[in-house]
Amino acid sequence: MRSKLLTTNVFILIIGFMASLPTITFAAALSPAELAQVYACRATSSLLLLRGEGFQKTHQQRLENDLQALNGAMQAISQPSQSLITTRTELVTQLRNGVSYGPSEDNVPWRYPQELSKALREFLHEARQMPQGSDNELPVEVEYLAVQYLSRSYMGTFEIAREQPDTYLGQDERILLPKIDRQLNDLGSSDDPAQNKLRARWEYLKSALADMNSKSNTLQSVSGKPFAPITVDRHSRTLTQNWMDRQLTTPSVAAQP
Repeated sequence: MRSKLLTTNVFILIIGFMASLPTITFAAALSPAELAQVYACRATSSLLLLRGEGFQKTHQQRLENDLQALNGAMQAISQPSQSLITTRTELVTQLRNGVSYGPSEDNVPWRYPQELSKALREFLHEARQMPQGSDNELPVEVEYLAVQYLSRSYMGTFEIAREQPDTYLGQDERILLPKIDRQLNDLGSSDDPAQNKLRARWEYLKSALADMNSKSNTLQSVSGKPFAPITVDRHSRTLTQNWMDRQLTTPSVAAQP
């Protein structure tokens, strides 16, 4: 009898201890539709870098790699809508057009920047209608900001979807920077070197993106300093890749109510 009572008490203590522990849940990896959004933005940035930096072979190869990644994400989407397929085709067409015009800006139609941004926005919109892995859009928000920055640096303009102010598609650095800040702050404090490195990279990138000056029609940064598209591109891609890798490997901890 005493043995049975002791066993019961130990069991109750174990249950109570487990209930006091934080709930461990693993961060969901990005869905194929979310990855498609990231790769679409990356491919657009690669084209802008290719055109802006004199058609270097490394940038052209990177564009091809991004398009292959986009194709892989599209193939992984279960039952993609016809609108998604159509807008993806149009985006790839516009990216290919950007290469076909060659390095001379004189050969680029004056409406091409608007056509490129429209093609990207419409694809991203359709991709957002597909099942998403989470509500956290940080990777594509960062990549979308990078597209805006590179467009401003190399082509002079990028039209956001002003009719969608409640989504990242209709937002620039004035809205997206504090939003991304909040998402990173939600990670909480940590002794994890990788997480701290990610935060440090974001602080550096944020200062450059905040200098974009989207509210002004003049193609000049807030500080008056030259734009730094290569640096922004590199840090944006590294940060989003680190974030996506972290989602695959790191558990998130949520406290019990």
